[in-house]
Amino acid sequence: MSALGIAIGIATMVAVIGISSSGEEELLRRLDRLGTNLLRAEPGDTLFGDAAELPEAAPEMVRRIGTVTAVGATGATGATVRRTDRIPEEVTQGIAVQAATPDLLGTLGARTAAGRWLDAATGRYPGVVLGAEAARRLGLDRPDLLWGDDPPRPPEQPGHLWRGDPPRPPEGPGVQVWIGGRRFTVLGVLAPAELAPEIDRSALVGWDAARRYLGFGGHPTTIYERSADASVADVRAVLARTVDPEHPEQVRVSRPSDALEARAAAAGAFTGLLLGLGAVALLVGGVGVANTMVVSVLERRREIGLRRSLGATRGQVRVQFLAESLLLSACGGVAGVVLGTGVTAGFALAKGWPPVVPVWALGGALAATLAIGTAAGLYPAARAARLSPTAALATV
Repeated sequence: MSALGIAIGIATMVAVIGISSSGEEELLRRLDRLGTNLLRAEPGDTLFGDAAELPEAAPEMVRRIGTVTAVGATGATGATVRRTDRIPEEVTQGIAVQAATPDLLGTLGARTAAGRWLDAATGRYPGVVLGAEAARRLGLDRPDLLWGDDPPRPPEQPGHLWRGDPPRPPEGPGVQVWIGGRRFTVLGVLAPAELAPEIDRSALVGWDAARRYLGFGGHPTTIYERSADASVADVRAVLARTVDPEHPEQVRVSRPSDALEARAAAAGAFTGLLLGLGAVALLVGGVGVANTMVVSVLERRREIGLRRSLGATRGQVRVQFLAESLLLSACGGVAGVVLGTGVTAGFALAKGWPPVVPVWALGGALAATLAIGTAAGLYPAARAARLSPTAALATV
């Protein structure tokens, strides 16, 4: 029982470090997969506090930057999307209707979970692609609602919205939604876009279709671009002036991957708090070991007196009780390391993360255990060494 406090404290610290490291490893893998070379340009405010407007030619101007590899854009249309015209127009469910360029999907590194993306042909007609969250809010996140009870064969890549593989787009007309006073056919549904969550809450129509049917003026509201990793800083420095040469101060430039890095920093701060709690539990466990060793000295006075009478020195008695304290703490520490590692592995696998327990955390846990054991055993060992043989043997 004395070692239980040590085990709980060590298990808490190992689990906290392990879970935090597993989360960071998953974040790094996501960043490697998504890339940190995506920049986003949006209109800011004018000198008088009004909303600025990006030039219509801004996407093409960004494309002329030498190291830029892909450019996509969206533009707010001001329209609303509803399942039918029977639903009041003010019930928007927080879904934005946006015009989108055909190369937006590739620029974001996103993909369709079902159906097809807008292209040069479909982008001219009243068709819409729903973001993952927009499809859920409209009740169109189930394949049977889009394509009936007998969907066609699935595509090569699995999706994330439904269990199993999503179906291919239908051959004939699909489900329609009401946008800007007319019906738009749902062409597809996107998988979650991790670097652009605003796309998840959007209904995307073709750039030309938005001009023709929704009165879209052609001014982009968000421009996404990717460039070579080595030139991200250089592109960021000139992006605002390229987007709007006359008023670069009215352009906001950001990097979406910074949000993931900020989440890692916040997780690190929370990890420090939990480590503090684990340290408190470890300290309580050390007090328990010290109390056990003091009681052991009191109960074994005759044994101590007999050893001293047979020639044991004070130093040998001191080493004996200190070694017992270290052994008791080490048993608790090993049990805590095993328990903490198991908790980390179970939690990480449940979350779909790679289980990671740093070697330095294991070594630090064992070192902390030995330090606590040494501190807890010093006083009892010194007290045992001070007992005189005659007084110890006279104890009844």
